[in-house]
Amino acid sequence: MTRAWQGCRRGILEGVDLAKPTVRDGLRLVAVLVALMWLTEIVDAIDSHRLDAYGIQPRDPDALSGILWAPFLHAGFGHLLGNTIPFALMGGAIALDGLRRIAVVTALVAVVGGLGTWLVAPAHTDHIGASGVVFGYAAYLVSRGLFSKRLAQLALGAVVLALWGGALLSGFAPHPGISWQGHVSGAVAGLLAARLLSGGTAPRRAAPVT
Repeated sequence: MTRAWQGCRRGILEGVDLAKPTVRDGLRLVAVLVALMWLTEIVDAIDSHRLDAYGIQPRDPDALSGILWAPFLHAGFGHLLGNTIPFALMGGAIALDGLRRIAVVTALVAVVGGLGTWLVAPAHTDHIGASGVVFGYAAYLVSRGLFSKRLAQLALGAVVLALWGGALLSGFAPHPGISWQGHVSGAVAGLLAARLLSGGTAPRRAAPVT
């Protein structure tokens, strides 16, 4: 089981150099993603919100591309603003580890979380918004210190819980018109990202026998 997990981890991280963080580029990526969300919403508002139909539509094979588009689509500027602030702050915190780190975490959370939503959410519904990614970011920041055992990461995870813990718990509860399945799927994807990207510990060598 351990060898299989390590093989999976190596496959995902192949070609990704996490040892050379580029903070400026990482922060720039977060800014670009936020800008794309706002530009998309402006176009969507002008077009009578027709783009919202391209979100995640569970178990519709013709709508799988919605996994990629959903984080950029929002039900109005209030919805977008509510996601922008935590997305920028938590994304910026992850970006402090460099461009590759924030890119890999975002890709894992968006794709795995989006696929989870596509699989478990009710049929004939349309799921849009970056909240699934936000919940993934939060779960990643909270849990990565548990895997890495690094004090600074544990402290940042505690800050995230203090600031957004109540909102996160509320987001897991079923509410009409709220994609709680997307929130749960995003959080699971964030936990997975934290586990995959944790440095881990070196294998212990057997004591020599004389």
